[in-house]
Amino acid sequence: KVSWCNLHKKHLIKNMKKLALALAATLASTPAMAGVYVNVESKAKYTGSDYKSTRTDLHVGYEGKAGQLGYYIQGGPALQADDGVDGTSDFSGKGGVKIAATEKLDVYGEVSFVTDETADNAYGTKIGAKYKF
Repeated sequence: KVSWCNLHKKHLIKNMKKLALALAATLASTPAMAGVYVNVESKAKYTGSDYKSTRTDLHVGYEGKAGQLGYYIQGGPALQADDGVDGTSDFSGKGGVKIAATEKLDVYGEVSFVTDETADNAYGTKIGAKYKF
């Protein structure tokens, strides 16, 4: 029996190689200009100590400000690795806004998506507030 830790480690190394290549290609092809950024985010899922999956998003984005309104949009490959199966590559993205309601209170919202070749695309929304003491 192979432990979940070894499977996760093997999968993580495989994805890190893909990540390094994608990042190098992105950085080499993106012009240097204000507001452009690279966002790499990896989310692993577990149920108890049982590893389920990891999705790594390799996004290129743009952020800016229009008056009090801050905004961003980003997208790129989404590398999905479910436990015990070959990984897949899809596309994901998100965009959001933030506004300073007061000096100490920010209100924000986000819309996101991820494609899936074998199932329905997934969509999400987020809305919230951040109070600074």
